[in-house]
Amino acid sequence: MIAKYQFMEANTQRRAAGLRDRIPDIQKTLDTICFLKGRKSSSKPFEATFELNDTLYARANIPATEEVYLWLGANVMLSYSVDEAATLLKGRLEAAKESLHNCEEDLDFLRQQVTTLEVNTARLYNYEVTLKRKEREEAEREGKGKKGGE
Repeated sequence: MIAKYQFMEANTQRRAAGLRDRIPDIQKTLDTICFLKGRKSSSKPFEATFELNDTLYARANIPATEEVYLWLGANVMLSYSVDEAATLLKGRLEAAKESLHNCEEDLDFLRQQVTTLEVNTARLYNYEVTLKRKEREEAEREGKGKKGGE
């Protein structure tokens, strides 16, 4: 059971770590969409520097737009209106935060279970040691009693 709970704990920790990595990305994308939404009324394009990779950035002139493209993963990118994209990202952000909260609750429960099982295992081991010690002492007493009574 301890190994089972530890396996479940490791999987939950991995899932939580993935969510912790994804939440800032979703938030950053949502902030960008909100910025574009606020710029709808402006007819002038603006210059932006955007991240292509962790250390690679590019500059672009971005005109006012009604449409954005969101990378959904699994080699899928879809076109959304700015409002639809904001709604979608808000929903995903809330779902990710809720899922992270659930993972943290699950981790607390699993840690409690592992601790309980480890304590109970230690108690059983100590009880077994005590029983063996008593049996040995009784066997020694019986052995001495037989020698003295012969």
